[in-house]
Amino acid sequence: MHIRFLMGCLLLTVVSVAQPPQSNPGSNHGNRFEQLGYLLQSPNEYRTASGAPGPKYWQQKADYDISVELDEANLRLTGTETITYFNNSPDALTYLWLQVDGNIHHPDHDYLRNGRNRMEATMSNAQLVNLEKWRLAKETDLGVKITKLTDGAGNSLKYTINQTMMRVDLPTALKPGQKFVFKIDWNYKIPDRGVWGSRGGYEYFAEDGNSVFTMSQFYPRMAVYSDFQGWQNTQFSGGAEFALTFGNFKVKMTVPGDFVVAATGECQNYNQLLTPAQQQRWKQAQTAKDVVEVVTLDEAKANEKDKSTDKKTWIYSAENVRDFAWGASRKFIWDAMPTYVEGKKIMSMSYYPKEAYGLWRKYSTKVTAHTLKIYSKHTIPYPYPVALSVEASQGMEYPMIAFNYGRTEKDGTYSEATKYGMIGVVIHEVGHNFFPMIVNSDERQYWWMDEGLNTFTQFLTEGEFDNNYPSRRGPAHLITDYMKLPKDQLEPIMTMGDNVAQVGSNAYAKAATGLNILRETVMGRELFDYSFREYARRWAFKHPTPADLFRTMEDASAVDLDWFWRGWYYGTEPVDISLDSVRWFKLNDASNAAAFQQKQFDAVHKLRNKDDKSIVYATDADTSLRDYYYFNPDADGKFAQQQREAAIPVDNENKSKWANKNFYELSFTNKGGMVMPVIVEWTFKDGSKEVDRVPVSVWKLNEQKFTKVFIKDKEVAAIRIDPMRETADIDESNNLWPVKEMPSKFTLFRQGGGPARGASTGGNSMQRAQNKN
Repeated sequence: MHIRFLMGCLLLTVVSVAQPPQSNPGSNHGNRFEQLGYLLQSPNEYRTASGAPGPKYWQQKADYDISVELDEANLRLTGTETITYFNNSPDALTYLWLQVDGNIHHPDHDYLRNGRNRMEATMSNAQLVNLEKWRLAKETDLGVKITKLTDGAGNSLKYTINQTMMRVDLPTALKPGQKFVFKIDWNYKIPDRGVWGSRGGYEYFAEDGNSVFTMSQFYPRMAVYSDFQGWQNTQFSGGAEFALTFGNFKVKMTVPGDFVVAATGECQNYNQLLTPAQQQRWKQAQTAKDVVEVVTLDEAKANEKDKSTDKKTWIYSAENVRDFAWGASRKFIWDAMPTYVEGKKIMSMSYYPKEAYGLWRKYSTKVTAHTLKIYSKHTIPYPYPVALSVEASQGMEYPMIAFNYGRTEKDGTYSEATKYGMIGVVIHEVGHNFFPMIVNSDERQYWWMDEGLNTFTQFLTEGEFDNNYPSRRGPAHLITDYMKLPKDQLEPIMTMGDNVAQVGSNAYAKAATGLNILRETVMGRELFDYSFREYARRWAFKHPTPADLFRTMEDASAVDLDWFWRGWYYGTEPVDISLDSVRWFKLNDASNAAAFQQKQFDAVHKLRNKDDKSIVYATDADTSLRDYYYFNPDADGKFAQQQREAAIPVDNENKSKWANKNFYELSFTNKGGMVMPVIVEWTFKDGSKEVDRVPVSVWKLNEQKFTKVFIKDKEVAAIRIDPMRETADIDESNNLWPVKEMPSKFTLFRQGGGPARGASTGGNSMQRAQNKN
């Protein structure tokens, strides 16, 4: 799921601990570089110490045969499904757990009662309704109604529904290697997405009296039973999403006759659904060099006006997917073009109402194709035959289909923010095909494994779309405001999904930024890219955990990254590396002693005192205060130094080798806590620059401070730490020599209501330019 703004256990679920336990507390070393060890699950036959699936790795399978009918007038979906569940585990199962996510809006669900709220001086009707949304849910008759549950032979089965989870009690234990067939009949009232904020539902367009339906989480779905946690039966509470079982789907969707349906998989009966002209365009799209409209703008507008009274059934099938979703509307324009990944053809397609035409016709399908290519380059080749992008004023992902946003003004113009918001959400949601639709992590437990990995790959894909793309999540310097927050407003990335306060900053941005820092600063692109692809290859169509990612990245690169996982993912300490002092040494040519002469730099207070004309020094006001040492400062020290130098034998043989070298001794402290490589940029007096990279291991024997000498041929004018802002250092003012004041910045804004999500903000530059012409 794409979170556009900040939201309003196998391993270790960290909730209240700011830092993981330390084995050497109180010491200046031996803590941040401690191996993860006990924080990861023990290797076994299912998951190896290398991070690869073990020789006895297993996972369950569930196949679905589903038939649904959409009642547009009454906004109700009625369905029946047959599930064939395969027990590939070594365990005998006495019951099965299913997810019934449509119950998120049932009046008895905790989700509707556990929200925090308060009274304000002015309250809108919507705010008042939200105070008791459970009552509205009851009045609206929301929630899934199970009308029948039988086994394959038609015998009734006992079941229990606990909010969004449904337990089916088996008549006899399902032994390893056996399968169980059962059938569920159900129906539910389709929610208004604008009111309920649900991932699935409808959006009503008052101007033409039509709706766009996005049907997701619309059927009872098998929960995951795994080797590392048994049944994943944590309740769905509207935030952290789903872990699901792979299988094959056949789905029949009966809708009004003029609806266009976009769904997971491939349609099996276009010849019964499309007009001859549309079939010809669909055939043309198979080999087109550019986007082809299969259902045109004019046809969609005609459908809006002349509503059909008959029905049609669209049949889709999909293999080896973990879920199924679909969109339907008579408003849909549908365009398509082929995309090729390693010689395999994939149909990239988009479905959108006329309100989005000016943006979507230009960008959606081509951005979808670009996403498939770049994600495939960085992970595995896209394995499915289609990829769909559906405009639905929201961002949400399912196998082969993504719901996205982005609409123009009525005159067809749009703002720059709307353009990049739309492109970004298409990349993000289509990219979710890889994480977690293929590399199938459990977001309910580890929100970041889904969203963080996908946001990182989105960042790479944005960068390859346009080198000036204004990416918001990934660049290290953009996470520092979050890292600066007080500790009671932070939690480790490894925190269980629904316990994260600022999901956008934590599970998306910080997790993605961490991977970018690994790629650009810690490991280098070659080692990182190989290891990241290896993780995707190993765990495609399987259920990985964080330990599998951590171990694979190290196993494939030979880079010890435990310090990074421990600090960035298990901890909340920020990066703040301070350049405390600079000392400059040159060979002493004034004597015969082969010693070094130090040139002291004036401290900042001395420099500023010189510029302060209001200061009258006592030794100037009363010259009688001056003595020998006033005119010969540090005379005793210099004499002692001369004596020491005189006692040192001269190395004339090597003296010329060091005569013109400049020795700079730099002292650093770790003020933030998170260790990181130290990047030093030198600016020389002739204007040239040079960068030295000090590996993170420099902190191993003292995690609080270190001193290091650098030898330069030229005299240095300035030094800057982390010049490319690649380590997420939260305080750049202590990264400079000579010391410079860093101004704080603020923005003056006029408070007011914002536009609907995905809509242009109005007054855009494109619109202004058109008005001038």
